[in-house]
Amino acid sequence: QVQLVESGGGLVQPGGSLRLSCAASGFTFSIYAMSWYRQAPGKERELVAHITGGGGITNYADSVKGRFTISRDNAKNTVYLQMNSLKPEDTAVYYCNAERWAVYWGQGTQVTVSS
Repeated sequence: QVQLVESGGGLVQPGGSLRLSCAASGFTFSIYAMSWYRQAPGKERELVAHITGGGGITNYADSVKGRFTISRDNAKNTVYLQMNSLKPEDTAVYYCNAERWAVYWGQGTQVTVSS
C-alpha cells in the first residue's frame, strides 16, 4: 500500500521557518522524482519544488527561489522542504508528490504564515 505522509506544518510568523517532511512507503522511493506542491484557498495547486530520484537536480518556483530548499534521504524514504523567510503568501496546504510510472499524493499539511 502506497503512502505519503506529510508532517511539519503549522502556524509561523512572517520571516520564520518551517521544515516539512514527507515519509514514503509502498514503492521504490529512490527511483521516483519527488515534488512539493501547494494550494491556497481559491487558487489552483502549484508546483513549489522538485527533486530527481538521485537528488542531483532540483527545481523551484520563482516565488520560492532562495528561500525554500528541497532535499531527500533515500535511506529514510523521506523528502524534505526547508522553508525560510516565510511570507503570508506562502500560506497554503502543502502536498507531497511522487512521480515516475505512477503518480502518488499525500494528504497535505497546512502551513499558515501570519502575525
